[in-house]
Amino acid sequence: MQPLHFRDATLADVPVITDYQLSMALETEGLQLHRPTTVKGVEAVLANRSLGRYVIAERGGKVVGSLLVTLEWSDWRNGEYWWIQSVFVVPEARGCGVFKGLYAHVKGMAEADPAVRGLRLYVDRRNAAAQQVYTRLGMNGDHYQVFEWMKPGV
Repeated sequence: MQPLHFRDATLADVPVITDYQLSMALETEGLQLHRPTTVKGVEAVLANRSLGRYVIAERGGKVVGSLLVTLEWSDWRNGEYWWIQSVFVVPEARGCGVFKGLYAHVKGMAEADPAVRGLRLYVDRRNAAAQQVYTRLGMNGDHYQVFEWMKPGV
């Protein structure tokens, strides 16, 4: 098996990231996202680093996984939390260490940045497989529960 390579996404990655986000939303939450809106959302992140950054996993020149890192400022810690969001690994590469590698890559970047205080993510309660992966990597879901309000029609 060829090694994994990790990098920040570029505008050339918009189509694959969009496809992955559409697939992930349908698979994990049964949501059919609007493609043009998703394309604009991905492009917005790539055009404005303050919104976040996509990290890509490649194997043999093929994108096999991606995730989005967004920022949360903590006045309590005088620093940033990096939120891992929009995780997708192609089905044929699952169980092969793709997310583990993405996580290690992002964690390494966070450890090297003195402004970062920690990593966070949220997961759908029904996604037991993802929760097991996150637990194996040393994360826990013991501290916070996430609540949300969603604007209708968005």
